Amino acid sequence: MGNLSVVSEFIFLWLPADAQIQATLFVIFLVIYVLTMTGNSVILLVIIADARLHSPMYFFLGHLSFVDLSYSSVSVPKILENLMAKTKTIPVKSCLTQAFFVFAIGGTEALLLAVMAYDRYAAICHPLLYGQMMSNRFCEGLVFGSWGLAILNSLINTLLAVNLDFCDCGTIHNYNCEIPSLFPLSCSDVSTNATVLFWSFVIHASGTFLLVLSSYGCIFSTILNMRSTTGRSKAFSTCSSHLTIVILYFGSACLRYTMPTSGSPMETVFSLQYSVITPMLNPLIYSLKNKEVTTALRKVLGKCCHHFE
Repeated sequence: MGNLSVVSEFIFLWLPADAQIQATLFVIFLVIYVLTMTGNSVILLVIIADARLHSPMYFFLGHLSFVDLSYSSVSVPKILENLMAKTKTIPVKSCLTQAFFVFAIGGTEALLLAVMAYDRYAAICHPLLYGQMMSNRFCEGLVFGSWGLAILNSLINTLLAVNLDFCDCGTIHNYNCEIPSLFPLSCSDVSTNATVLFWSFVIHASGTFLLVLSSYGCIFSTILNMRSTTGRSKAFSTCSSHLTIVILYFGSACLRYTMPTSGSPMETVFSLQYSVITPMLNPLIYSLKNKEVTTALRKVLGKCCHHFE
């Protein structure tokens, strides 16, 4: 270690110094957080309340809403706190904890998106066998397996990061703690950490993306061979919302975790896209493009209004 001093906290440097800009950003992120929490909570409650939505597709959508609630709650409150505080700091242990949850929840979302693609493949390509292919026990196993694999992957990378020494001025050029952002702050050898992170991400991302790609390849082939125009448009409508989320999420996450960490503003933009913006957009995209969800939502809201009257 020599004469290097070990730091006990990190400083976030992504925020502008101007107080008016910080106040504006506080309002923007507060609105995003309220919309995210409200939208995903409503989707979750509607799926629980309406018996017609007790199917595998909406079972996975409900869990995706729960993941988005968790994702936003891990990142946005700390952003709001830093926008109000004079010192934009976070203790090293808290930073590692946040990095673990960001990586675990993000990995779970990626796996759930892949599972939802497989569900659409089973429903469109094998409608007669759908009940057998997507049984309740199998669906529960897919959800718990997604959480388990993502947590294990995050745990491995976080435990490796715990052994690092962080020295001198620990400044993070981002709005939250992510494992790649910690490597430039360490005075230890991070080659093993970087290699494990890169390959664990590549295996995780490529596996989920290949499942999504193969599922949608079969889906589009089946849709194009449909004779019914109504059936074709319904299938496209069901898949388009999910495909939109997949492109937004996987695109930004892959760019963030495969590019070298340099403190570039684009790293913050990519991180915001998959951990803040996508959780807010998910309920909007799924509710606006899904007639069954909008119908169930109107029904639940109608019951609530009638109850209060």
